[in-house]
Amino acid sequence: MDSTGYITLSRQSGLLNQMDAIANNIANSTTTGFKREGTLFSEWVAKTGDSPSLSMGYGNTRVVDIMQAGLSQTGGAFDLAVEGDGFFMVEGPNAQQMLTRAGAFVTGPDGTLQTNDGFPVLDESGSRVFIPPDAGKVTIAQDGTLSANGAPLGRMGLFTPTDPLTMTHQQGTLFSASGYQPVTGSKIMQGYLEESNVSPINEIASMISVQRAYQMGQSFLDREDDRARNVIQTLGR
Repeated sequence: MDSTGYITLSRQSGLLNQMDAIANNIANSTTTGFKREGTLFSEWVAKTGDSPSLSMGYGNTRVVDIMQAGLSQTGGAFDLAVEGDGFFMVEGPNAQQMLTRAGAFVTGPDGTLQTNDGFPVLDESGSRVFIPPDAGKVTIAQDGTLSANGAPLGRMGLFTPTDPLTMTHQQGTLFSASGYQPVTGSKIMQGYLEESNVSPINEIASMISVQRAYQMGQSFLDREDDRARNVIQTLGR
């Protein structure tokens, strides 16, 4: 295969990755706290002697769109949404600290505040949040202070990656990064949940555009294959 074929194949591979990201976005357009993902294309350039340089594009990196989505009121005591920057921190698989904007929390059998998948929620110090069985009415102030019948229980923490470029989507609505730092100035809204920041209309439009681009690339590869076959047949006569 000549260089034009490799160039087109690298582009086709990137377009497939982009299509996967778009399909995942559409599937999670109604998922609480979901953050849209995009595909980052990079260019690889190599010198080829006296010939013009060879340029190939790669689309194998996902980027997370952390834009604030709308808030929907639920009235749930442990339904929490962040208004502003920052993420809730949870203790994920293998005790790894992870971030999420999906604040649909519940209390476990031992009183631990946790996600629907059973991952404990962490407070501002990185410790698990416990709600006593006899806590009564639990309120959470906008600064994250938890109180039961007026008595303070602790304080929810909000965090953000120290380096946003290291933020990686792990599973569901969980993200990991190389390090975290506390966030100030944001509000925690009790009785609200953040919606997905995916716009299905925009994603479908992007899907159509990517599909057309892929079809154009495939058409080029088919023509190049026919050209090579014709050359071989001609030389073989």
